[in-house]
Amino acid sequence: MNDSARGLLLVSSGIVVLSFDGLLVRLAQADGWSIVFWRGLLMFLALGAFSLSAKSRASLKAQPLISAASALLLAFTSIFFVLAVIHTTVANVVVVLSTAPLFAALFTRFFLGESVALHTWLAIGVAALGIMVVFAGAFTATELAGNGYALLSSAAVGANLTLLRRHPAIERMPLIALGGLAAALIAWPKAEPLGLEMTSYWALAIMGLIQMPLATLLINNATRYLPSAEVALFYLLESVLGSLWAWYFLNETPATSTLYGGALVIATLVVHAGLSLRRRPASHGPSRPGAKPCLVADK
Repeated sequence: MNDSARGLLLVSSGIVVLSFDGLLVRLAQADGWSIVFWRGLLMFLALGAFSLSAKSRASLKAQPLISAASALLLAFTSIFFVLAVIHTTVANVVVVLSTAPLFAALFTRFFLGESVALHTWLAIGVAALGIMVVFAGAFTATELAGNGYALLSSAAVGANLTLLRRHPAIERMPLIALGGLAAALIAWPKAEPLGLEMTSYWALAIMGLIQMPLATLLINNATRYLPSAEVALFYLLESVLGSLWAWYFLNETPATSTLYGGALVIATLVVHAGLSLRRRPASHGPSRPGAKPCLVADK
């Protein structure tokens, strides 16, 4: 299996597992900060023991600032996602999250100084229009806040994927564990971790011990083999599956504005993905430590 196929397998598997996140947050039936606290703490406990190896410690010591930045971005991704699902529909959240590849492209351009293709800039503009349509359907301050949290979560995803692609040698597992711990510590002052129903703890245990650690590990490891923007494109799959699970299990029907805005965003990103893959070089050598992300540029 070549690097490209390995990366595609990792990211597609990770996104399928991740797509149940919105459903599990809903099933937890708890306040957002308590959900963030428990799933972050459980992620840390699930992965912390595996992050104590000499290799993991050496990776963190070699790049302490980058490791801390990635862990914080993972924490903010989790916090903003949970708060988004609490405030608005799952469909709205996953549609807005699908803009992660465009954030990855923007961060690569402005922070790494790399060229971005013209079709990517066009996709950013059209997708922004689609997100405006989604926001226009928010008739309450709560829904508007939920959409805003989802946009912040998407930005954190794009930033972290770009960071990890720029530093492929960093061990992913300790970053995920530290990200969970950081999220739990941030949420702790506002959480009520011992005041939940027993059914809530079951949903939180599945999220924190199995679903989130597995999904995050698979997706973050995919950045060793694929450009960050290409990995982020697979969040399109989550936008479809996440909405499907919420509709099938919870009877949560997306608003008309979400359907129209989401269709525009997804169609734009599908076209963008096709153009990016056509322009990508055929050679897929192994990722090198310190190699720069290979976002496609105009020729």
